[in-house]
Amino acid sequence: GDKAFAQFLTDEIKEEKKIQKHKTLPKVSGGWELEVHGTEAKLVRKIAGEKITVTFNINNSIPPSAEEDTQEQQKPDEQEPELTSTPNFVVEVIKDDTKQTLVLDCHFPEDEVGHEGEEESDIFTIQEVSFQPTGEANWKETNYTLNTDSLDWALYDHLMDFLADRGVDNTFADELIELSTALEHQEYIKFLEDLKSFVKCQ
Repeated sequence: GDKAFAQFLTDEIKEEKKIQKHKTLPKVSGGWELEVHGTEAKLVRKIAGEKITVTFNINNSIPPSAEEDTQEQQKPDEQEPELTSTPNFVVEVIKDDTKQTLVLDCHFPEDEVGHEGEEESDIFTIQEVSFQPTGEANWKETNYTLNTDSLDWALYDHLMDFLADRGVDNTFADELIELSTALEHQEYIKFLEDLKSFVKCQ
């Protein structure tokens, strides 16, 4: 059983490497620096008096609907449709002269299709906004967190503009999806390789 499993994994790894779009992770334009720790990625950008960080984790970032559809319609020799990783991401804006960090929790809505009739709709939304003490690893549950569901739309628009002014806009979000998808695929291949070594280990 293990031999067959290892053989299956070998073939699977070959296939995945064939369809891998990026051998190295794509860059995000606009002077963002990338740090990757396993499945977590962090993009950092410094502008006058501020540091902006965007953090996301690729785990559970592939929408489930994509996988279910493929099972039924797939013909034997058809290429699997490309899976896209759309992780939630957290934007932190740290001003040099304050002890507080503005934290904006963003995500990609499941139905990324823009509403009819809107000119340019945003491909990501802000879910929550809070202030957290700068430099503390653990966020305080006791800090007020603003949920945008019930938010005045004018305030919401200003928050989106505030992010766009700092380089977090639709272009950025598109590139983040591209980066996250490449990272997810790279980690998936690595996982298959580790699994193969594990299965073969006697």
